[in-house]
Amino acid sequence: MSNIVAITGRPNVGKSTLFNRLVERKKAIMDNESGVTRDRHYGFAQWNGKYFTVIDTGGYVTGSDDIFEDAIRTQVKMALDEASVVLFMVDCQNGVTSMDEDFANILRELKKPVILVANKADNPDLELASSEFYSLGLDANLYTIASTSGSGTGELLDEVVTYFDDNDNENPEDGIPRISILGRPNAGKSSFLNALLGKERTIVTDIAGTTRDSINTRYKLYDKDFILTDTAGIRKKSRVTEDIEFYSVLRAIQSLQDSDVCIVMLDAERGFESQDMNIISLAHKYKKGIMIMVNKWDLIPDKDSNTAIKFKKEIEEKLGPLSYIPIIFTSVLNKQRIFQAIELAMEVNENRVRKISTSALNEIMLKEIEHNPPPALKGKHIKIKYITQLPVHTPMFAFFCNLPQYIKEPYERFLTNKLRSHFDFKGVPIKISFRKK
Repeated sequence: MSNIVAITGRPNVGKSTLFNRLVERKKAIMDNESGVTRDRHYGFAQWNGKYFTVIDTGGYVTGSDDIFEDAIRTQVKMALDEASVVLFMVDCQNGVTSMDEDFANILRELKKPVILVANKADNPDLELASSEFYSLGLDANLYTIASTSGSGTGELLDEVVTYFDDNDNENPEDGIPRISILGRPNAGKSSFLNALLGKERTIVTDIAGTTRDSINTRYKLYDKDFILTDTAGIRKKSRVTEDIEFYSVLRAIQSLQDSDVCIVMLDAERGFESQDMNIISLAHKYKKGIMIMVNKWDLIPDKDSNTAIKFKKEIEEKLGPLSYIPIIFTSVLNKQRIFQAIELAMEVNENRVRKISTSALNEIMLKEIEHNPPPALKGKHIKIKYITQLPVHTPMFAFFCNLPQYIKEPYERFLTNKLRSHFDFKGVPIKISFRKK
């Protein structure tokens, strides 16, 4: 997409608030604490019939105590390289600062359109005072806005779209499979994304909670095309004490709901814990394709040919009825089986959208039912006469019979297992309904 707008500036000037307003969703986390945004965050917007990508960036600073400072600056520079228009946001309430002047020096060398956006102009006095930002010496028009209320954003966007091509379409990611990477903090989710892309798409440190927003990335390699979403680590509710982490978890759960396939990443050293099961159960509840990716397998000492088999068996025992979920052992650090993991995720997605013809269903499943008919109840014999797959987004099958109310859960599980054995639904929840014929 050629129409790209990067929102840049020092910390806490309201970049994420404007980003959320432009994309019309609360995608980026907002907080009064500076440095909340770290990675580049993408969304789609439209104005006057023109569609464009918006990039939210972290605050650009130098000489601070923030250990993420260098990594955030790198992310900002990547956004500047991608952008076709740059919005340099400043704060009317605080006036010109030394950090504004430092960043203006960088933008002055940029050979791209720059628009100066004076935010938090909540009253006429602040709007008048905004003229001091001309002292930054940029060859850029100045717009005063209040991103919280939306005041002034229309006039700003009127200029922004003048720099765009007319040939961009509505959100080009519509209809593309979405794969979310989920798990506990520090399992290696961001490292996995970076290893696949071959570049630092998201900031990686040994500190749990480095990723805050859910970061979407289009992946188009090796004849594959899908959206990868890196999410914040999901801890138990009782351990979440900070507001920012609370909203990070909400964004991660929203990404799960928006996805087609969930890669649940485990730390091999910590094993399969209750929180991993909670994440998997949530994905199963929302009928998502699911796979388990055991990361850091290189750190397991004294492995032999049976180590992975034993580890897998232990996980499957804990999964119980969810043991249809495939498991793969990887090392993101050594790039061991990371591309096989993506291939498995795409296979799960294909299983999720697979449609079985009615003739094939009836030919195979009616034979199984004939050999193992439903148990009679209260002297009533149940006869299943017809089977069809329903036209919904996930595999759901209707079994038409004379007495649907008498079919119990054990027989439903039997039919589910037979469907899985004859048709490839690995990694996908199956729903069965019984209807009166």
